[in-house]
Amino acid sequence: MRKTFKGALLALSGLILSGCMTPDQGGGTRSAHATGEVTARQVASLPSALPPMKAFAGTRISRPVQANADIAGDFLDLSFQLESGRPLPYFSRFEGPVTLRVVGGAPAQMGQDLNRLMQRLRIEAGINIHQVPATQEASITLEVISKRQLHALVPQAACFVAPNVSSWDEYKKLRKTAATDWTKLKTRTKMSIFLPGDVAPQEMRDCLHEEVAQALGPVNDLYRLTNSVFNDDNFHTVLTGFDMLVLRAYYAPDLSSGMTRSEVAARLPALLARLNPAGGSGLPRFQQPAPREWKVALETALGQGVSMGRRRAAATSAVEIARAQGWYDTRLAFSLFAQGRLQLAIDANGAFAAFREADRIYRTTPGASLQAAHMGVQLAAYALSSGRADEAISIIDPHITSVKSAENAALLSTLLMLKAEALDYAGRATEAQLVRLDSLGWARYGFGSNAQVGARLREIAAISPG
Repeated sequence: MRKTFKGALLALSGLILSGCMTPDQGGGTRSAHATGEVTARQVASLPSALPPMKAFAGTRISRPVQANADIAGDFLDLSFQLESGRPLPYFSRFEGPVTLRVVGGAPAQMGQDLNRLMQRLRIEAGINIHQVPATQEASITLEVISKRQLHALVPQAACFVAPNVSSWDEYKKLRKTAATDWTKLKTRTKMSIFLPGDVAPQEMRDCLHEEVAQALGPVNDLYRLTNSVFNDDNFHTVLTGFDMLVLRAYYAPDLSSGMTRSEVAARLPALLARLNPAGGSGLPRFQQPAPREWKVALETALGQGVSMGRRRAAATSAVEIARAQGWYDTRLAFSLFAQGRLQLAIDANGAFAAFREADRIYRTTPGASLQAAHMGVQLAAYALSSGRADEAISIIDPHITSVKSAENAALLSTLLMLKAEALDYAGRATEAQLVRLDSLGWARYGFGSNAQVGARLREIAAISPG
């Protein structure tokens, strides 16, 4: 299940950005919206006719950087436990060719993204999967519904997958029964994915990648994973080389539905050595599971429906637990990110100290360049709000390549909008105009409607001291 807070990283960044204030000449603070120059630039920044929507045309195939012994441990933890912590007694997958159908009002862009995903699954994961007409029964039914319908039944889900059903109506009848209980599953025969059709193209694509992967393979998420969609931090939104290796192992002839954890563990070393020779060999290497209270603290900090004070306290608790565990990895960094964004309104210096520490961790962690780019948004915004345009540009530029490789249009457009504002402030208006125009095509894919694109432009324009 893709949780609602998981799709909000850029929205949360937006709250941080809009919180940046600039000193006024009287010693207080004022929003940069108040200056005539910024207001004029905002009005002119959104053309009456936006450029065509950009979308990523090709994916660079990557290989996992972890040792196979670590991947084996991750594979077992992903495959034999639910996100809730309940153990799964059996390994399950589809046996034989997999078919997928789409029902409901699917936008054209979603069809293009699905075609690319299916091709990647065939090439990179070696899965025999093909799309069939909507009228034909299929292994996987992908049903497009409205966001309102989905949240009326499962309010915490941005999208999700359910076993042993082939429609939304069937799911409504069978939810919370043994038929849809993952722990009872030995072999997968039919799955349904439910996702909203009235969201930004990137959000739909992100749902496609995560939920199709879970319909085929692991249904758990692990915060410790650096370069994977199977991670609740949601930094990665398209399937990575690690994810494709996991799925390739899922459908290797060495494994079969109904196997126990010990049976799968016995076969993984030879299987992974064959599929990923660079990863070496060795028995599965396991890591201690993250404390439940740390996960609860993070979910509280990132969630909704509780007071801001309680959310800030939860974020602080998550950082304290991570430090007590001796972690100096992406789990501590993500805790710091949550703490920073919640502290900004009351303690800007403390917030950016948290962002800077998180940035140091991500930049020194192999495979975490995308996470570092998210920190770059915060740090560049801070530099720009203080009038340090050249510093903001120098923070942004190194992240562009990794963000494009990760196919995150929302993050890419945000970085480009920030760069355009910095160029404007530095007096490089012609360059700024070209960069801002480039950002708009990506923003249409990443944020969706013209209104949302315009809101993001105004939000970022408000950062510049003008």
